[in-house]
Amino acid sequence: MGLLDGKRAVILGVANEKSIAWSIAQAFKREGAEIALTYAGEAFEKRIQPLADSIDAKIVIPCDVRSDEDITTAFSALSRQWDSLDILVHSIAFANKDELKGSFLDTSREGFATAMDISAYSFIACLRAARPLMTAPGATALTLSYYGGQKVFPNYNVMGVAKAALEMSVRYLAEAVGPDGIRVNAISAGPIKTLAAAGVGGFNQIAGVVQSKAPLRKNITQEDVANSALYLCSNLASGVTGEVHFVDNGYNIIGL
Repeated sequence: MGLLDGKRAVILGVANEKSIAWSIAQAFKREGAEIALTYAGEAFEKRIQPLADSIDAKIVIPCDVRSDEDITTAFSALSRQWDSLDILVHSIAFANKDELKGSFLDTSREGFATAMDISAYSFIACLRAARPLMTAPGATALTLSYYGGQKVFPNYNVMGVAKAALEMSVRYLAEAVGPDGIRVNAISAGPIKTLAAAGVGGFNQIAGVVQSKAPLRKNITQEDVANSALYLCSNLASGVTGEVHFVDNGYNIIGL
């Protein structure tokens, strides 16, 4: 038996085969879950459909999280095919590339709003839309964060502020939906070479420092994160909510 036998999971944020969200989708499928995927725009649909086919994910829905209407439409479409939802995975973040270099002092108003909207607010909006479907015992929501939301990293800038807002949102959401039996958690993953990471100036330098200083003296993989996601979204974590769970080979415990 798999850890997620009989569970249904919608996963937002698969961009390509290197995405953390894609590794989570594969792990969930391996453990018995039925998967639905979303994508933002036609360009991503062409990348996502073959991946969906490879894990027999029959539901692939467009969803631009910048639009409340799009989110509502996406979850309405999901509800026409599934009468319940066990797991929501939110692996979406974005900031304009110009905001991820230079001084944080130069953050623009528009750039700040964009990063906060897509990277933090969208989790709230998606969980609100998903909530009517999340009626089965053990329902859970998971989002992805990074240590740059707690400590200063070069060039992470406005994304760090957005991740801080996301992590606090996890705590408030956990309290808001806890009475309904829904758990809400985040994983703070170490640096991984993904499409999102490519936009952060000096990423390779950050990854090099983490590799040399983390207690396990290595960087994590997408599979490391997926395995922790599996735990947090299964009944093994039935008493865990409102947490930010580090998967970073211990880097966050190091002071100097």
